[in-house]
Formats: sequence, structure tokens, C-alpha cells
Amino acid sequence: MTPSLQMEKSRIALPIGVTLDRFIKSKQTEYPSAAGEFSQLLRDLALASKVVNREINKAGLVDIMGNIGQQNSGGDEQQKLDVLANIRFTRALSKGGEVAGIVSEETENFIDLKNKGKYIVAIDPLDGSSNIDVNVSIGTIFSIFKRKSKAGKPLSKKDFLQKGDCQIAAGYILYGPSTMMVYTTGNGVNGFTYETTLGEYVLSHPDMKCKTTGTIYSMNEGLTSHIINKGVTDYIALCKFRNYSGRYIGSLVADFHRNLLKGGIFLYPSCKKYPKGKLRLLFEANALAFIVEQAGGEASDGSKPILRIQPTQLHETTALFIGSKNMMKDLQKCINKN
Repeated sequence: MTPSLQMEKSRIALPIGVTLDRFIKSKQTEYPSAAGEFSQLLRDLALASKVVNREINKAGLVDIMGNIGQQNSGGDEQQKLDVLANIRFTRALSKGGEVAGIVSEETENFIDLKNKGKYIVAIDPLDGSSNIDVNVSIGTIFSIFKRKSKAGKPLSKKDFLQKGDCQIAAGYILYGPSTMMVYTTGNGVNGFTYETTLGEYVLSHPDMKCKTTGTIYSMNEGLTSHIINKGVTDYIALCKFRNYSGRYIGSLVADFHRNLLKGGIFLYPSCKKYPKGKLRLLFEANALAFIVEQAGGEASDGSKPILRIQPTQLHETTALFIGSKNMMKDLQKCINKN
């Protein structure tokens, strides 16, 4: 079979209910140079998420809630579950052998696994974990890149400081009423729901699309008086004039997932407290920007697309505006007027 026919065959829609493992195998022909390593990496992430899901479901029954009395590199209070999730994902990726290095929001520096793996993973093991104390949905966000250095050589920051448009895959896991894994490899976005009785993720949201417009805006409006860019406050006023619904959970994955499904825009602008923005470029913004663009939406920092930003630090932060294309255009018009 020719490569073109293999690619065409891999695009044939699979039925809802197919397992993640079977879905991944069916897509392997899209990556003929990966020889199965990339597929195994996705399975390792899925396995770790199942373990984390189990731990989250025990919260309140065992002593894994609350903070541990120290901060991560971003200045956030580390929760017990942050540390636990970081251990689970790091362990799974290390043992899988396909990943050369890991950079996590919960660690100051990157981890060089000192192997011949082809891939780099940037991960926020448990975003919004402070919400676990009040039983609100939380999530995991991940980005996958190809390493820049030669296999077998020591890793450097250059392997990790890659633009978002260099991602070969990105995704998130949402731990909520049901647990979902949503990811893209640059060929559309697909969502899988965890079927607990089977212990398997099954395809539930094939070829996800972000509506071109919506009626939901998501922002911490407590920041309104501290926003640096007047164009953003003008846009919020426009949303209210149009009777849009304000919906803000305070858990990035949950807010993004809702807007992806229903149409909407998420805003975390630069403000006096966070003049460079608060959200992490490598661990949060890049992955969600890749996903939303693959689903037909847009993402920017207010001046340029998120995926075109060249990171200079592992824990670099950014403003983030992400969502439906028409809403993003209206926001940009407001910003450009100021």
C-alpha cells in the first residue's frame, strides 16, 4: 500500500465506542517514522491518568487533600495531589522509555531521563488542583515535542524551549463527572471518555469542532480593575451588552473544555499583579492553543498567536485569550482600538 493510501485509510472515521488503544493503532500510519514509539507514549500518558483518576476519586477518604506548605516555581501553593500526580506521570513516562526528557510545572528544572528516547514532554500534572477540596473538575495538560539534540546526548534547555507550532501532539485529561482524555496530533481533535467498568478510554467525541461563535465568556472578573489593556475591558463590556453568559470555574481545563464544546472565549489578560500574564506558556497555553486551532478556534496573547511565541524560560508566563474564532476577532478589534 502506498503512503498516500495509508494516510487516506487512517482518516476513515472510527465508530463511537472504539477504545483509545485501537484508535491509536489505527492512526499509526500517519507517523511512519515513529515505529510505534509515539503510540506507546500516548498509552503511557493514558495509563498514568487512570492512576491519577483513581487517586482523585479517593480524595476526602484518605489524606491527599490540602496543600503541603510550599510553592511551585510559579508561586502557587503546591497541593498534595499536585505532587502525587507529578510522581505518577513522571514514573509512567520514565518507565515507558519513549521520552527523553520531562519538564513539569511542579519542578524547577527539566528531567533528563538519559536514554535514547525521541520525545520531550511538557506537562501540568494537575491544573486547578486547589479546587479538589470543593469537588470541582480539575485536569492534566500535556504537550509533546521531538527532541532537538541527538539521541544519547545530554539534553539542554533548547530541547524544551520550542515554539508551540513545533508540537507534534497535545492534549488534556479532564477529571469531572466523567473523566475524559482529549488530544490532537495535528489531524483534528478527538475526545475519549473513561469507562470505569472496562478500565478503558473509549471514543465519545470524534472530530471535535469549536463553534465559530458562542455566547459564553470566561474570566476572573475580580481582575477587571487591574487589567492593563483597556481593549480587554472594552470587550468584556461588549459581551455584557450582547447578554453573553459569564461562566468561570477557575479550573482552566474545565473552562476550556466547556467553551470548546459549546462555543465561547476564555480570557486571562495581563494585569497589575501579573504584567506578563499568569498562565504558563509551556505547560498550559501551548497545548490548549494547538487543540483549539485544530478544532477551528484561535488563541493569542493579545498581540500574536500563542503557537508563534518563542519561549525563553521553562516557566515563562503569558496572557491567554482562546476560543471561538469570531469572538477572538471581536476581542482583537477592541484591543487594536486602544
